[in-house]
Amino acid sequence: MLEIIINKTDKILKGKINLPSSKSISNRVLIIKALMKDDFSVQNLSDADDTVLMEFILNKIEAATGSFKEIRLNCNNAGTVLRFLTAFLAITPGKWFITGSERMKLRPVKTLVDSLKQIGAKINYTKNEGYPPLIIEGRELSSGQIEIDGSISSQFVTALLLIAPVLPKGFSIEIKNKISSFPYIEMTIGLLKYFGIKVNIRKNEISIQNQSFRAKNIIIEPDWTAASYWYEMAAFASDVDITLIGLKNESLQGDAVLPDIYKNFGVKTEFTDEGIRLTKGIKVVEQFEFDFTNYPDLAQAVIVTCAALNIPSKFTGLESLKIKETDRLSALHIELQKLGFDTEIFGDSEIRTENQELRIKNQEPGTMNHEPGTKNPEPGTKNQEPGTRNHEPRTSNQEPRTRNQEPKTINTYGDHRMAMAFAPLALVLNSIRLENPAVVSKSYPGFWEDLKNIGFDI
Repeated sequence: MLEIIINKTDKILKGKINLPSSKSISNRVLIIKALMKDDFSVQNLSDADDTVLMEFILNKIEAATGSFKEIRLNCNNAGTVLRFLTAFLAITPGKWFITGSERMKLRPVKTLVDSLKQIGAKINYTKNEGYPPLIIEGRELSSGQIEIDGSISSQFVTALLLIAPVLPKGFSIEIKNKISSFPYIEMTIGLLKYFGIKVNIRKNEISIQNQSFRAKNIIIEPDWTAASYWYEMAAFASDVDITLIGLKNESLQGDAVLPDIYKNFGVKTEFTDEGIRLTKGIKVVEQFEFDFTNYPDLAQAVIVTCAALNIPSKFTGLESLKIKETDRLSALHIELQKLGFDTEIFGDSEIRTENQELRIKNQEPGTMNHEPGTKNPEPGTKNQEPGTRNHEPRTSNQEPRTRNQEPKTINTYGDHRMAMAFAPLALVLNSIRLENPAVVSKSYPGFWEDLKNIGFDI
């Protein structure tokens, strides 16, 4: 399998970056477009693998709708694609066999399937109960009240919300338990409203009546999650002046919380007419804690940042990481150990970094008790002001390896976010080796080229 070595002998980062478009917004817009009778233009559609696949499969579905034969659809490792299409196919005439990669067959879908069956969907498992592959016979669904467990994945809720307007009388969704990744549900609601859909929200219940989408041209935002790796690099660098073009403070994306997080690690964010400008701040916290319930896709970048900066940290709300493209908790544990971190795994809900120590404990999330669906309180230290010392990522006597040693090889586990979260460590270790670098195309196809343009040697 192909490997790359990433070198960065200085710690200077200067330049301008065009981030990829948000695949989360792009995939939602593609489903809405497929449900709508009238056409509209989509500018800046993501070129990420997941979005390319979503568009390809939707075109295949359109061509085959109403066919008497079973149509096979392969979603590969794209969880968003499989979950959104499960609901979409439930209302699309035809017989559909939907599957994915071996990893996808281990990612649960039962919560969504059970909810769809509550309103008459005909869906059967072909192998293991609760997991893909599925056989779906599309039909007109009834309306009514749906109950769904919100703690597993926000994508289940989004999949239902997207089809609600075209059902005969719409429906109401009552979300049970702690809501995971609520900003992604807010993104879906924001897009539905953009296209003319009225959405009623009362506590943990969302109601949408039968109504028509209104065609409206849209420009897809740049991806805030992709920005997290540039924030990580800015935290490690000694001299930074990077502009991330097109990012705005007002965004549909919950991961726009990044400026608040990374100011704790000495990164200053300035919003300009061009986008955002990252420079060095003056403070780095002595301790840090954060609840990732609403921002799971930021977890890898932030955890690696704190580990490399030797910041004792406590992270909660990590349950969903175990059912992503890989078991991200285990992957972080294994790969950080390679770099000299003493790590232990006790469960799946909490990570602590104690200088060079990473601990994962299965316990209640400490003192961070804000309600799901709201942004975290001021991210940073617990009951203390941020420290004023200038954190250097690992002084020479702390480095997991010396300059003369061969760079350690990081396994990406087929996970795009593992590759992009560990690549910035070249600024700390001078060089790092990554296997299967092509995985970044899932969300950020131009990542390696952007690193080269900013001064990395790959």
